[in-house]
Amino acid sequence: MAQTSSPVSAARDFATSDATDPYLWLEEIGGEQVDAWIAQKNQHSLGTLQSDPLYETLHQQALDIVQSRDRIPSPGFTHEGRIDNFWQDAQHVRGIWRRTTMDSYLSADPQWETILDFDALSAVEQANWVYKGTTCLAPDERYCLISLSDGGKDASTLREFDTQSRQFVEGGITLPESKGGASWIDKDTLLISRDFGEGSLTDSGYPRTVRLLKRGQNVDQAVEVFAGEQADVSVSGFTLRDADGVVQAVLLNRGLNFYESETWLLRDDGSKVQLPLPLKGGISGLVDGQLVVTTDQDWTAPSGQVFKTGDVLAYDLKAWLVDPTIPAQLVIRPGEREAVEAVRVTRNTLVVALYENVRGSVYVYRPNPAGEWARTRLDLPQNVTVGLGSASDQDDRIFVSVAGYLNPSSLYLADAATGELSLAKSLPAKFDTTGMTVEQFEARSADGTLIPYFVVHREAMPLDGSNPTLLYGYGGFQSSLLPSYSATVGKLWLERGGVYVVANTRGGGEFGPRWHQAAQQENRQRAHEDFQAVAQDLITRGITSQPHLGIMGGSQGGLFMGAMLTQRPDLINAAVIQVPLFDMLRFHKLLAGASWIGEYGNPDIAEQRAWIEAYSPYQKLAAGQPYPEVFIHTSTKDDRVHPGHARKAAARLEALGYPVLFYENTDGGHAAGANLRETARRLALEYTYLSRRLMTRPDQGQTQD
Repeated sequence: MAQTSSPVSAARDFATSDATDPYLWLEEIGGEQVDAWIAQKNQHSLGTLQSDPLYETLHQQALDIVQSRDRIPSPGFTHEGRIDNFWQDAQHVRGIWRRTTMDSYLSADPQWETILDFDALSAVEQANWVYKGTTCLAPDERYCLISLSDGGKDASTLREFDTQSRQFVEGGITLPESKGGASWIDKDTLLISRDFGEGSLTDSGYPRTVRLLKRGQNVDQAVEVFAGEQADVSVSGFTLRDADGVVQAVLLNRGLNFYESETWLLRDDGSKVQLPLPLKGGISGLVDGQLVVTTDQDWTAPSGQVFKTGDVLAYDLKAWLVDPTIPAQLVIRPGEREAVEAVRVTRNTLVVALYENVRGSVYVYRPNPAGEWARTRLDLPQNVTVGLGSASDQDDRIFVSVAGYLNPSSLYLADAATGELSLAKSLPAKFDTTGMTVEQFEARSADGTLIPYFVVHREAMPLDGSNPTLLYGYGGFQSSLLPSYSATVGKLWLERGGVYVVANTRGGGEFGPRWHQAAQQENRQRAHEDFQAVAQDLITRGITSQPHLGIMGGSQGGLFMGAMLTQRPDLINAAVIQVPLFDMLRFHKLLAGASWIGEYGNPDIAEQRAWIEAYSPYQKLAAGQPYPEVFIHTSTKDDRVHPGHARKAAARLEALGYPVLFYENTDGGHAAGANLRETARRLALEYTYLSRRLMTRPDQGQTQD
């Protein structure tokens, strides 16, 4: 007689196979049943949150901020010394690509010339175009490939554009919608990596081959010059050019996994040779004939030199291509609590954003006649985040941004050769910081590691656990959470008495590659424990308490939220779970998921599946837990993190009897906002939800349980 499983074993086995997952149908991107489910959830969630008396105020504030023209236009150097910018506001919801002179840009009222209006283009072509960037042909940059996405997807169409005539080139190069890219070799030759049909994509859904496309050919006629394996993440091609735009090498990149890749040299005769570079790391630029390389692993070079994780080194390119055993020169070796966050190349210098204990500085490195690299520091404000912007290849000018949690963004124009700095732009405050301060604390994680975190709060904050507190985290992919100025956090949360906390957990890059690698794969749980330790520390210090503590994170950060929800729900009373990863036993089968095996491990391998299953939030959801009502949102057109993760999480929670707010934007891609109006709505929904859960409000009574 067949035995039936008990409720306990059924719960234990939930979604451990396709047969035990009742919500697989929610992985269908669209369809009558799925669309009806989304519509019903959206109606409930929007009805709940938009009917709150607070919503309209927050929505208008968010709309004013995101559509404000009072922003620093992000500048990009053109080869001829002019300044490009992509701009969105209330009149240009999809945005415009525009250009001006340097003198005009530095003035109080720059005079812009429109190169391409994406709102107008979408209207004429009756398309839902979202601008995804340009690839221009050096050195004159007249001809560019414009990347256009339907609704914000990662996949995009590439179309050739003439910046002089400001028209798409009639009969010019057009590449149909696909993930992948293209790189110019010359005006009539491109390296392209696209979806070429059956067998041309990796398991991750990215291109597996690189092909050479000549002008006049269609994509099917392009000649294959390189192929990776089906299990690789992706392959691509690019050109290494000097400051004058002259091609010094045609290179091919084979992404073995998310973090390891091979670099190959494509010779003129079509032959290929793998270059001796660290698998973790890669080429950062070319400075005065010196090839700059970073390594994210301990690495022994062909010369026998031993380099450490996080090092930056350099080779004489021409000599190295002839003899790869020549010695490299060490440019930078970061300290234990330091990290190289960004590198840019000007005509003659290497500019580096170097962080010490999550505080930024900028150094300029120059090769001297002896072959060594001299270092100087730019005299920028201290204890802030620094960002490296566009760098000129005609001289040594570079834009550097400076910001902090309470410091509005400023933009400096620096001459890296002389160290001269001038303030190019600065923004007025977008929220009232009177009486506010920023502190940095440390929490001790489960294994004893000290985890830094920032707290933004009013100086008069009582330490009685009463403060509504939002804790933000990400903790993956070596992505650092650095102090930044957010007008929306300030206006919609801090100004209203909220406390904002950012956790610099392992998995991020705040202290370099080792900080990230300490929470990869079998050690992923360490990052979750770090985040939980910060939450506990906030409560222990009296900054907040469970009824007033909420968490927020997106994508990998959404996985963070799921782990907190299923492991330590006793610490929190709200969770904003944005475009999340949630079903970690199937993440590798959905959209780009297979590309993240390098971060998490492979659920198809028993040993790795065991450590993933130990924390996968979808399988860990259970009845009878003190879960708060959560707010989960995603996007139908997200072709990176599958919306099925969010949908299934909401469905499972509801089936277990928990109240859930779920919202799915039917547009917008992984960034969850194809236009500014949708962005404003999302922000207002989030902060209305957080206010309902964490704040004591005269119109709503006490904080919700």
